[in-house]
Amino acid sequence: MNPTSKVLALRAGQALQIFNIELKAKLKAYQMPDAVVFWTWLNDKTLAIVTATAVFHWSLEGTSDPVKKFDRLPAMSSAQIINYKSDVNEKWMVLIGISQASDGSGRIVGSMQLYSADKGQSQSIEGHAAAFTQFTCQGASEPSTLFSFANKGPAGAKIHVIEVVKGTASAPAFVKRAQDITMPADAAADFPVAMQISEKYGTVFMITKFGYVYVFDVETATPIFFNRISPETIFTTCMNSMTGGILGINRLGQVLHVQVDDQSVVQYLQGKLNNIDLAMKISARAKLPGAEQLYASSFDQLLRAGQYNEAAEMAAKSPNGVLRTPNTINKFKGVTAQPGSQSPLLIYFSKILEDSKLNAIETIELARPVLQQGKQALLKKWLEENKLECSEDLGDLVKQVDPQMALSVYLRANVPAKVIHCFVETQQYDKILLYANKVGYHPEWTQILQNMVVLNPEGAVQLAQMLVNQDNAKVDLEAVADLFLQRNMVPQTTSFLLDALKNNRPEEGGLQTKLLEINLRAAPQVAEAILSNGALTHYDKAHVGTLCERAGLYQRALEHYTELKDLKRVIVYSGQMQSDFLLEWFGNLDVNWAVDLLKEMLAKDIRSNLQICVQVATKYSEFMTPPTLISLFEEHKSMEGLYYYLGAIVNFSQDENVHYKYVVACTRVGLMKNDFKELERITRSPFPPPLFFPAKFFLFFFLSLIVPLPLHLPLHLPLHLRLTTLILSLSLSLSLSPSPSSILKRE
Repeated sequence: MNPTSKVLALRAGQALQIFNIELKAKLKAYQMPDAVVFWTWLNDKTLAIVTATAVFHWSLEGTSDPVKKFDRLPAMSSAQIINYKSDVNEKWMVLIGISQASDGSGRIVGSMQLYSADKGQSQSIEGHAAAFTQFTCQGASEPSTLFSFANKGPAGAKIHVIEVVKGTASAPAFVKRAQDITMPADAAADFPVAMQISEKYGTVFMITKFGYVYVFDVETATPIFFNRISPETIFTTCMNSMTGGILGINRLGQVLHVQVDDQSVVQYLQGKLNNIDLAMKISARAKLPGAEQLYASSFDQLLRAGQYNEAAEMAAKSPNGVLRTPNTINKFKGVTAQPGSQSPLLIYFSKILEDSKLNAIETIELARPVLQQGKQALLKKWLEENKLECSEDLGDLVKQVDPQMALSVYLRANVPAKVIHCFVETQQYDKILLYANKVGYHPEWTQILQNMVVLNPEGAVQLAQMLVNQDNAKVDLEAVADLFLQRNMVPQTTSFLLDALKNNRPEEGGLQTKLLEINLRAAPQVAEAILSNGALTHYDKAHVGTLCERAGLYQRALEHYTELKDLKRVIVYSGQMQSDFLLEWFGNLDVNWAVDLLKEMLAKDIRSNLQICVQVATKYSEFMTPPTLISLFEEHKSMEGLYYYLGAIVNFSQDENVHYKYVVACTRVGLMKNDFKELERITRSPFPPPLFFPAKFFLFFFLSLIVPLPLHLPLHLPLHLRLTTLILSLSLSLSLSPSPSSILKRE
């Protein structure tokens, strides 16, 4: 069974198969050319296969077949293979077998073949059980690969520990260890059958055939404990990764678990074994309680003796960090370093950094002198290696010299307020909202924008616009707008409010009014564009109308005013408005209001307003009625206006007064312009029914019979036209002028 996954390896003779039980799928299959004498999972990805002549590795990954790693030595040919192991990097392997002694004593002989993959060489060793482990030796920053094995020979049993791969080249060499194993008198024929090494405690667990367990220190091979745990042979073992102990199964089917007692082992080593040094080492490796006083007294003793390196290492590696306190830091601070030598405090920190990280207090104490010396790069390196504990205090300290590094510290320390402040200072505005959303932080955005607007107004506007597009962002729109306006940022305020008010909500009427007001005062063209868009409808119409009038946007003012007095004040500027708009606008007015407004236009500026008045009168003649409009033009002595108005409707009117007034208007305009074409046209038209003309027309017609024709009238005019002109001239003279002859002479 695979040690970590639901993968099962099956063997039937020389046929090998690998199945994924969970997926119910066959992953691999292979027919070995030679008989398999032993196989085991080397790790969760590699299956080791041993034949009579060689050792193969079969990778679970890919599609490769088993690959031969090395040939078996002749000395191993007669041994029964009971185990095969390698280090974590598969650089060293050991094949373990047992056989009957050839001297007839019945002794079981252990044989091992140790193989180096890098060198491609094998070494034959007499031994029964072996194991590899990673162990950081004293003075090293990287773990070494240690090889431990035990043998029971004629001279007795012994355990050996050697270093096969050095962790740190500059570290002191590991001293090879060999320790005799004392076996009980009633177990003289006993011998090792299994070995496991706990990296948590740095201890070797050795199991014997008679069911004894032996515990040794891996660094010194010092015996710690032994006892019988099974009356039957334990035929297989493995490490328990959860506890740092070992598991085994005996021939009775019992599953056994052996573990170091964390609460009592340090006291046991101090008391029963009287091994203070070992108690401190195991306590430090496994972070066990019970050795605090030992570490404190030993630390003080080393410090007094001037052994600063040793004191620093002891404090740095103390179990559960019992010596990593402000008191220890102060003790190192109080030590005066020898000239030219490294500060004891920095030695202490460097020891911690070898295989651990500084806590918050230590980080501050280290950062302060490092920054004072201008070594920011070193601090940055430690940060990247995750050797420092980031805090708000550290960020504040670093920010004085490097805002970007401070940002990194605040991010790691999860200080959102200062992270955003650093984003502002380093002008990384696009990251502010993304970060706030990611960590679920809801700051006072107005305050942040207030800080930003000083450094980068455009960046502040961009952030404000992003905020209003976020449903969960609580932004005081009016406060933000005022913030921009205080710096006279009218375009930026406009851009922000247009984004904020795009949904045209009734409750935003005040802001809509504010948006239009600031632009009507500062940029009327922009206000005109906003109003033309028609996207805002909840603002104060009367107030905006007044502002439009002041800004000269008279057409917009007319759209917003609802009082006649206001309309009269603005309508006189019709020359600055679009005629199409006015024609449409007049159609929505009350008839009486429309007439009053036309009067106002003619009274205030007849020259500028006459044309549009005529157009309005023409379009809405039916509603305003010709008599009212005729009186309007006559009241303001606008014969030209009457002429154009009646000319537009006379051909469709059956009103005798319309025809009469038009003939009068044609005569007057013809006299003014010396152009009687229209008068001739209208008088040549067939006479309407007798009742068409008013009675005074016949009176003037009768008078014309007894009044001589003026000599200055063009003789080429037809008689009826000359008569008509004369009659109308007389009528106009009688009604409008003191002397008919004066009119004729003037025209």
